[in-house]
Amino acid sequence: MKKKLTAGDIVFNIFNYAFFGIFTLLCFLPFYYLFINTISSNELVTKGMILWYPKEIHFNNYLDVLRLRGLGTALLVSVARTVLGTALTIIGTSFLGYALTKQELWHRKVWYRFVVVTMYFNAGIIPWFINMKNLGLTNNFLAYILPGTISAYSLILFKTYVESIPTSLEESAELDGAGYLIRYAKIIMPLCKPILATLIVFSAVGHWNNFMDTVFLVTDSKLYTLQYVLYQYLNEANSLADTLKNMSEMGVQVDASQLLTPTAVKMTISMVVVIPILCVYPFFQKYFVGGIMIGAVKG
Repeated sequence: MKKKLTAGDIVFNIFNYAFFGIFTLLCFLPFYYLFINTISSNELVTKGMILWYPKEIHFNNYLDVLRLRGLGTALLVSVARTVLGTALTIIGTSFLGYALTKQELWHRKVWYRFVVVTMYFNAGIIPWFINMKNLGLTNNFLAYILPGTISAYSLILFKTYVESIPTSLEESAELDGAGYLIRYAKIIMPLCKPILATLIVFSAVGHWNNFMDTVFLVTDSKLYTLQYVLYQYLNEANSLADTLKNMSEMGVQVDASQLLTPTAVKMTISMVVVIPILCVYPFFQKYFVGGIMIGAVKG
């Protein structure tokens, strides 16, 4: 039966739709503004004449930026770091979080507090660098993925979620002879899809955007991440624009409106960094909402 809406319900719904609609547009607007400026006439962009819709559309900015030296290798490093780092973080964090829910784990509260305290205290950059150097993680790809194997914040989220799962599910499997690894892989992980999807997004975004470890630990250009390379180019936007302009003009007559400017370089680089990670969200959005556990236990 459909519930009859009162006047108050209608007003409340209208206010809700209007508020969240406006909020969504405000979140979307910066990305839209950035994008239309990357595909519009660079002359008009420099003059600040692109506000609501693109003018003199072209995609040369992206083609020019993607031809930058070292970008291909840096992209592969960033993708490998994001995929492997996220997988390692999820496996390490989820298994430790699962283990910490077991009463029989020796001094489990001590271990849990030991991990959580790292969220509030750290030794600082210099001791961290010395430690990483002594471990042989300078100019080493493993420096990107090993330190993030355990995430304290993700651990808290996963442990809390696992504790909400009825223990009767594990008890029945335990009676059938299933050990911890079997119960973790066959029961816990499938039931934790919503929280795992959330943690995957958090971890992937963190790995994709991070470049400070490259600044401190890496001097080999073959191990530079995409964000670090683009960060370097972003700081050199003026000289880079001149370089790309020369590359475009070598023996070719180029429209002045399509010649790269420092503003165009900055905006295009920003979009190149943002677009890949935005593509991740649609694949995990469906897991954010929903009761995987609804109906899992009857009676």
